[in-house]
Amino acid sequence: MMHDRRLGYRIPFDSMVTSYVRDRPVRALASNLSDTGLNMSAITMLAPPPGLVVGLEIDLPGMNESIWASGRICHRTDDRLASGLGVRFVAMATSQARALRDFCIEMRRMHLGTLLARIRA
Repeated sequence: MMHDRRLGYRIPFDSMVTSYVRDRPVRALASNLSDTGLNMSAITMLAPPPGLVVGLEIDLPGMNESIWASGRICHRTDDRLASGLGVRFVAMATSQARALRDFCIEMRRMHLGTLLARIRA
């Protein structure tokens, strides 16, 4: 039986992310985000293995500064070209964690508002 170990509700988030694997930048495409982690895809031959802690640079819409965090690779699924990576944040500055949490809350509100509008229509 598959068990979802995510700690936070993920929101859709399509954006490029830079991960730093053993001090080398690796670009990845994020597909969803929460205040506790994200899912991203990277080229398979560059993707980090599960258990490795990587640096992350995440640009959020509407923010002047990037979010910098450390994240542990919790899950990796490979195919021929790309690897899907589940990442849990393990360290982040308090002010940036607050900004990320506020962004996620606002995106959830917008998403729920859109769903409610469809239901009412």
